[in-house]
Amino acid sequence: MKKALLRVWDFLHKIRSLFSDLFFSGLDFFYKRLNKPPKVMTNMETIEKIIAEGLSVSRFGDAEIKLAAGKGVNYQVPDPQLAAKLRQVLSSEDERLLVCIPDVFESLSLFTPADGAYWAKHLARYRKYWYRFTLKNKVYGNAFISRVYMCFNEKHKAAAYFDALKKIWDNKDVVLVEGEKSRLGVGNDLFDNAKSLRRILGPSARAFSRYGDLLAEIRKVEKSALLILAMGPVASVLPFDLLQDGYRSIDLGNIDTEYEWFLRGYTKKMPVENKMVYEAGAGEGVGELEDETYQSQIIARVL
Repeated sequence: MKKALLRVWDFLHKIRSLFSDLFFSGLDFFYKRLNKPPKVMTNMETIEKIIAEGLSVSRFGDAEIKLAAGKGVNYQVPDPQLAAKLRQVLSSEDERLLVCIPDVFESLSLFTPADGAYWAKHLARYRKYWYRFTLKNKVYGNAFISRVYMCFNEKHKAAAYFDALKKIWDNKDVVLVEGEKSRLGVGNDLFDNAKSLRRILGPSARAFSRYGDLLAEIRKVEKSALLILAMGPVASVLPFDLLQDGYRSIDLGNIDTEYEWFLRGYTKKMPVENKMVYEAGAGEGVGELEDETYQSQIIARVL
């Protein structure tokens, strides 16, 4: 009896979801024709601008726009202060900060069918927030600079993007501000061309609750260092605040996971040993890493 009821409930839930999707898709059909989309650069244009002008970078994806709209995501509860800060960054006109958003508003033809379908469904519900919170006269960078491989049809282009990205930190003293089990660059050569590498570890989830403590630890670092951030929505707002203190910081989120998938030739999202991958297993089974080099790079923990 219970199994039969569960099957009925599952069926009704699917029917409700289908009608909900159709409803929002219908609304979006008209909305996108009546409103102009934000202007977004290509990935390579974005990377070249960052290098040429020495910019800080904030990136916004599907999670950040949901939080900016006052909603929650799996790894960050809704927070009015975070929502306000995200909206402030999206509308920032500080020329030292390149704000990046997804290049998804006019065409999804570059994406794999699965990713294209995901973004179409996302836009049906959240396009209005993207348009509402962005500036009409501003050209935004491309948030996919840290996701140049898995979601695109033409995966062979990723090699050129990674080579270009590495120029950002070439021969620089780099401090990675990352989730405690992100472990950027561990086991690969992503940051081998950096002059030096140090790490500040923060929470893997709900990191905004430690935002003040993270800022305090980062401010102990010399201002000549390049900060590379990978800590979810917190990494979207940190560059804005750190600029006021004279720091240059770049939110590169999923760059290491994408690089690992690229190196292995994966064509679907897979776990990576010893690393947190939210989109594949969410870090299940990821334990401590006793590697001496990695441990020696850690200068602070805010957990």
